[in-house]
This record gives sequence, C-alpha cells and structure tokens, in this order.
Amino acid sequence: MISITPVDWRVFAHRNQPSPKGNAMFSKAVALALIPVGTALLAGAVLPFQAASNAAAGRALGHPLWGALTSLFVSAVVVVIALLVLRVSAPDVGKALQGSWWLWIGGILGAVYVGSATAITPQLGASGFLLLVVAGQIFASVLVDHYGLMGLPNKPITFTRLAGVMLIFGGVLLVQGIGTPTVENSATQISK
Repeated sequence: MISITPVDWRVFAHRNQPSPKGNAMFSKAVALALIPVGTALLAGAVLPFQAASNAAAGRALGHPLWGALTSLFVSAVVVVIALLVLRVSAPDVGKALQGSWWLWIGGILGAVYVGSATAITPQLGASGFLLLVVAGQIFASVLVDHYGLMGLPNKPITFTRLAGVMLIFGGVLLVQGIGTPTVENSATQISK
C-alpha cells in the first residue's frame, strides 16, 4: 500500500531564494552594463553645453571658426593629458596606414560637427541644433546600415525604420517650435 505524507514545503523554499553570491554577481553585471549607458547619456548631456560654449567662444573671438579651433585645441590637450596619465602605449601607425581610407575622416567630420555647432547653435538654439544633429545621425545611420557601409552588416530599410525617422523629424519640429518667437536673454545680448 502506498501512503501519501504531507510535504514540508519549507525544505524547498531555499530554491526560490537567490543566493547572496548570485545577487552580488547580478548586481555587478547590471552595474557593468549600466556604466556604458550612463557614460553615453552623460556624453549626450554635455553636448548642449559644448555647443553653447563653442558659440560663445566664437562670438568672443570674432568668428565661429575661432571658437571651433579653440574647442578642438582644448580637446587635443585633454586627450594628450589622458594618454599620459593612463600611460597608453604608442599607436601602431603602420597598421592604421594599411587600413581603409575612412579611418582618417573622423577628424574631418569632428571639425565639421564642431564648426557647425559653433556657427549654427546661436540661430537654432541648443535644442534645435542637437535635435537636427540626432535626426541627421539617425537618417545617416539607417543608410549606413542599409548599404553595410564601413564594414557594418547590412540591415535593410523597412517601413518601421522609416516611420521612426519620420517621428524623429516630427519631434524636431515640435521641440523647435516652428513659428514660436525667440527671446534673447541678457547674457546673449551682452556678449554680442
């Protein structure tokens, strides 16, 4: 004869509880995953300040390109200091010279971005300029993905992706407030 005895479910309760070691590993993994996300958000958050600072430097120095040059020079100094502090080994220039031509356009494109930000931010404002920058980035990235440019895998343009791009452009129009008058603040008036 088979007898059925009641089961003490408390015996199995530990199986549903994560171990302290597991919690620590999960927390560390989450923290390591969030560091790049936080860094990217911080990098994005400083862009309006960079654009406004470069524009103010351009006005103070007499031309937007002087503001752009100042920004790029200070950036170069900061990067050199970081290379020295972190004791980064010398670059393998020979290997880089054997790479694709587009390895070298980053500096040109950076100068285009900084120069544009310096010249255009006073007209569009930080939000208008950066929203258009993001819209341009999304539009270009969809094309880069579609054609698999610069060694990236092909990711075809779909209706959904195009709808996303259109929503971004709509957001630009809403945030920029087309037809909304702009009021200059006293800091802008003084620096002119």
